Order: sequence, then structure tokens, then C-alpha cells
Amino acid sequence: MSGTEQKSKISIRNLNFYYLKKPVIHNLNLEVPEYAVMSLIGPANSGITTLLRSLNRLTDLNREADLEGEILIDGVSIHNQDISVTELRRRIGIVFDVPAVLPMSIFDNIAYGPRLGGIKNKKKLTELAEEVLCMASLWDEIKDRLNMPALRLSGGQQQRLCIARALALKPEVLLLDRPCASLDPISTAKIEESLVALKEKFTILISPHTIEQARRISDRVAFMLMGSLVEEGLTEDIFVAPRDNRTDDYISGRFG
Repeated sequence: MSGTEQKSKISIRNLNFYYLKKPVIHNLNLEVPEYAVMSLIGPANSGITTLLRSLNRLTDLNREADLEGEILIDGVSIHNQDISVTELRRRIGIVFDVPAVLPMSIFDNIAYGPRLGGIKNKKKLTELAEEVLCMASLWDEIKDRLNMPALRLSGGQQQRLCIARALALKPEVLLLDRPCASLDPISTAKIEESLVALKEKFTILISPHTIEQARRISDRVAFMLMGSLVEEGLTEDIFVAPRDNRTDDYISGRFG
């Protein structure tokens, strides 16, 4: 891990989030570096899923939720009135813990978003499908079965297809909420391998399903507890010499 200062892709400033007027995230400030993998770690009810959903405004869909503070991408507020929410969600893609493939072919899962965006040319869509399936470490396994229903894939393959589908929209940021939570070790390893390669082109913010995964794949780690950011830093620093005793207790398994 390099200690070189990196440009921030996303800046979170004085973020407070309330659900049914109950605080979920408290005065959170965080810089998410460009072209890196940052892991958000913490026990249940730390606000991590809410934070991820806030970053591409999925929380807008909940009328019982209120947000205060600023979230900036490339220095521009995601709540700016000139920001298209549809375009924002293209720029900041998200993949959830349970694979949510569409009830159609593997190819059509990939092509669905680009088609909505105006790409109709079959050759371009085919080239795009190969590109993103390679990025998701899935191409070699299914290249001869692109017309097969996606629901016939294994759980691990479905999750990688979901990642490929998000990548097909050419995002700048990829949010991953426990993407390996229900997967076997082999599928998990393939996704981790993909993520390490993908950071060359994308900014990745992940809620890992284990502490060990955070240590394996992250450039930086942020530890959250009960909706507050306890500390953030280079992965090696967080795991070897955390500044806060609560971080040390969590990563050593004394609670959580």
C-alpha cells in the first residue's frame, strides 16, 4: 500500500442521516480516494448500508428518511438541482448482498442498461458484454452460453453477473454492499481478484463480509460504529496500529 496522497473522488462532509427522525449516521466526514478500494467495516447497525445507499441517492426513495450535510462527487454536490438522479446512478453503480439478476438471458442482463441508454447496435453490445464479463472474471465460464437464462447460473456467477451489469453502464464509482456474504470461498476469491484489478479504472467502496476480506483487498479502511466514523486510514495502519481502542477491539474479534 502506498502512502502517497490520492485525489478524492467522493467527499462526505458533516453527513447526518435520520430514519423516522432517529439518527442513523452522525456527523460523518470521509474522503473516498479515486482509483482505490476502500472498505467500510463495522458491526451491525453501524450505518454502512445506509451510507452506501446515500451515495447514489437510493435513500431518496424512502419518504421517512432525512439527510443533512454534503456528498460531493468530483467536487459537485450529488444533491445539486442540476444533477440528474438517473445519470448519478449510472456514474455511481451499486451491487447488493443478494444477487438480483433479471429474468432474462445472460446477454440481455448485460445489454439491458446500455439499451435503455440508447445503444442498439448488436456488435457494440456484444463487444461490451465480453469486456465487462472479462472484468468480472466470468467470461471464460459462460462465453458459450450467453443466451442461457441468467437464473440458471450459480450464486457466485450471478453475483459476478450483477457486477458486470453495473460495469456495463460505465460507472466511475462502484458501491458493493457485502457482495460475497452468501458465496462459497472459490466465488469469493474470484470476486476479490476482480476488484483488485478493477481499481485501476474505478473507485470502489465496499462493505466486506469479513474483516479478513477487508485486509486482503483494501487500500484504505474506514471503521464505523453506531453510525459514527471512528477512524480511517491505510489498511496496514488500521490493522497493525489502530489509533482507537474500539477499532483494535473490533478487528481482533473482541466484539462485533
